[in-house]
Amino acid sequence: MKRILVTGGAGFIGSAVIAHLQKQKHEIFVIDNLSFGNRQFINIDDSHFFNADILDEQRLDEIIGKIRPQYIIHLAAVHFIPYCNQHPYESSNINIRGTMHLLKAAQKYTPEKVFFASTAAVYPIYDLAVSESFATGPMDIYGLSKLTGEHLCNEFFLETDIPVVVCRFFNAFGPNETNPHLIPEIQKQVLEGKRVIKLGNLTPKRDFIHTYDMAAAVETLLTHVEGGIHTYNLGRGIEYSVTEIVDAFSKAINEKIEIEVDQSRVRKVERQHLLADVSKLKSLGWSPKIGIEEGIKTLVQ
Repeated sequence: MKRILVTGGAGFIGSAVIAHLQKQKHEIFVIDNLSFGNRQFINIDDSHFFNADILDEQRLDEIIGKIRPQYIIHLAAVHFIPYCNQHPYESSNINIRGTMHLLKAAQKYTPEKVFFASTAAVYPIYDLAVSESFATGPMDIYGLSKLTGEHLCNEFFLETDIPVVVCRFFNAFGPNETNPHLIPEIQKQVLEGKRVIKLGNLTPKRDFIHTYDMAAAVETLLTHVEGGIHTYNLGRGIEYSVTEIVDAFSKAINEKIEIEVDQSRVRKVERQHLLADVSKLKSLGWSPKIGIEEGIKTLVQ
């Protein structure tokens, strides 16, 4: 059993990670300013929940000094790409300066391990499955801010020798989604009773992974990765097009769903492929369990 601090713990992925770690009987503490997250998503005692902002350096230092966590899982960030592009200063400030504040406190209070949530957006466009050894080259402010976070983690490791896991998340889906990504957007329109739904780009393919599988992967990385700083991709290793996702919804509700392209939703710059090579993560004994059809069925129900 470990004392684990999760920043951004009341969010979409955080809530799944916490539920999974609680089953393993760890003691969980959460820092979340609830700008995107929801207090209702997590079953955490008030004494273990801190409504605080990672930009508040002094408060962050106080909380971490009080908890003295053995593991820190840093998920707090602004990560909806269209929002980041519209608010570049705000998102890069939170994603970079917030990470600096966290690592500074970690340097002072020396946890056993730090887990940093990065993103597949650090990679440029590739038409094949990307492995961790591929060159990075972000195409947007979000990917750039997270790659900066990776560099900060590297500096932190060199200065402290505290082990760091950098985990590049691919496209997550599951309950408690807090941003209007593709799957929740389809889900919303379908549950409103629409059978002709409005979407943007239809050709891109993405590697969707259920948050329950992500939570299990986070635990695997925390328990199996020893000294050093290590980078892992976290996806399912399977690509799905927008139309395939819509077909999975059709199957789940047993009704035909038509798509209408809404020009206002079309992204001008869009990568056609984003697929993870997850062999490195699988070598630790983890494997994803929830397929797209099963995951979407539970969302609709």
